[in-house]
Amino acid sequence: MSAIPITSQQMTLEEYLEFDYNAENRYEYFDYQVKETHSESPERSLLGNRIGFLLQKKLADKTCLIYNSQVLLKVPAVSSYYRADVSVLCGNPIYEESENQKLLVNPNLIVEILSTSTEDFQRGVKFVEYKSIESLREYILIRQDIKFVTLLSKYDEKFWLHSEYEAGETLKLESLECELSVDEIYKGIIES
Repeated sequence: MSAIPITSQQMTLEEYLEFDYNAENRYEYFDYQVKETHSESPERSLLGNRIGFLLQKKLADKTCLIYNSQVLLKVPAVSSYYRADVSVLCGNPIYEESENQKLLVNPNLIVEILSTSTEDFQRGVKFVEYKSIESLREYILIRQDIKFVTLLSKYDEKFWLHSEYEAGETLKLESLECELSVDEIYKGIIES
């Protein structure tokens, strides 16, 4: 994600949604500024596809929807709109509809794939804002350079548990009632 807004002027939400709908690239809306989403590396693309595939396979017998980064997530606390690499909702989706887009309001799980340029923002500001999504139960951060996954799980309204996983370990996703091994996530992408 670019640290510098693509425009020096602020946009209203309506202007942003119209701009994003007609834009060739994808953008996020943060603090009334429009920022281009993170650049796509081969590893980021592969990891996003891989985790989406694994979740689809593990949740096949459940009523869950798995979204890629094309879907905007509404963050209620600050009126930000982000594109997570993967988001999952088990149950009925709630969308806020604009003139041109449907904005997902109630994901249970959000996955972000980290890069050196986005890691601080995704671990810091973005996570703080994501926590205002009432339905959110788990937040996964995946490194793309080494086998390392961080899982933040909602314990109660105030506390989130922080767990870290490396090669050979398995994370349990309570909100989805399934497990993912770190080696499965990185299979064919990072082997060592």
